[in-house]
Amino acid sequence: MPIVDMPLEQLYQYQGRNPKPPDFDEFWDRSLAEMRALNPRAERKPARFEASFADCFHFFFEGVGGSRIHAKLAIPKHRKGRLPAVLLFHGYSISSGDWTGLLPWAAEGFVTAALDCRGQGGLSEDRSAIHGPTLRGHIIRGLDDAPEKLVFRNIFLDTAQLAKLVMEMPEVDPDRVGCTGASQGGGLTLACAALEPRIRRAAPIYPFLSDYKRTWEMDLAKDAYQELRDYFRLFDPRHERENEIFTRLGYIDVQFLAPRIRGEILLAVGLMDTICPPSTQFAAYNKIRAPKSVVIYPDFGHEGVPGHSDIIFQFLRKL
Repeated sequence: MPIVDMPLEQLYQYQGRNPKPPDFDEFWDRSLAEMRALNPRAERKPARFEASFADCFHFFFEGVGGSRIHAKLAIPKHRKGRLPAVLLFHGYSISSGDWTGLLPWAAEGFVTAALDCRGQGGLSEDRSAIHGPTLRGHIIRGLDDAPEKLVFRNIFLDTAQLAKLVMEMPEVDPDRVGCTGASQGGGLTLACAALEPRIRRAAPIYPFLSDYKRTWEMDLAKDAYQELRDYFRLFDPRHERENEIFTRLGYIDVQFLAPRIRGEILLAVGLMDTICPPSTQFAAYNKIRAPKSVVIYPDFGHEGVPGHSDIIFQFLRKL
């Protein structure tokens, strides 16, 4: 078959190229402790959008760094006992999308929450105060400051905090919560399942935010990863800090969070993906120790894949 990366048999063995910070696990343990110590001041506000079978709310909570985070929330009207829940994560730079994107899940009986990533589209805010450049993207935002200032560190924590708050809702069975998303949403799906290991099932689609150095070495630091090329050109043109920079990015590399996952994973990979190369996705997948499976689309890149939304629906409805 045609390939843009390595052969499939090598993908199943690939372990990644990006360096892992030596204190990675301690860093995330501290970060989670910071998040759990917060008073989230969670609140629901009725939305103008109406559906016959679901009550719709704007859900707000306070994330790390004092940012007010928003998610759309749909709760089935006719329910008996506690319900399963699904969390939806969107692609890079956009938002949680239309309310109608939540309705199939709500109609199936899921409490459904769709996060707006801080500083991107939607109603979430980002109050990050950092030293260093902020040009064109969240991967490099905070890169020249302490690793706690990396904005994707905070976004990862927002996913875990949303999961925790949803699990604490009186309508929700905390043992039946799943999540899904594509691209950035796929990376956040993995991060959420890792940082909130009570997530029972997760379905990432071609996840972003994995194995940055591999993407760089493939000369694919463009499109969603363009900010990496911009950063080097403007702030380290001779690559004198290359190892330091990629090690710092390792704090927000989902491949290193993957061993924390306890729930079942269903990954979708397009082998012609030149935005999130297949090897970067397998770098994370191969580190997952929980039950897992992968659906391969040999002729597809970073795009919609026919029938996969149905596969995810059937996978998560088993909750």
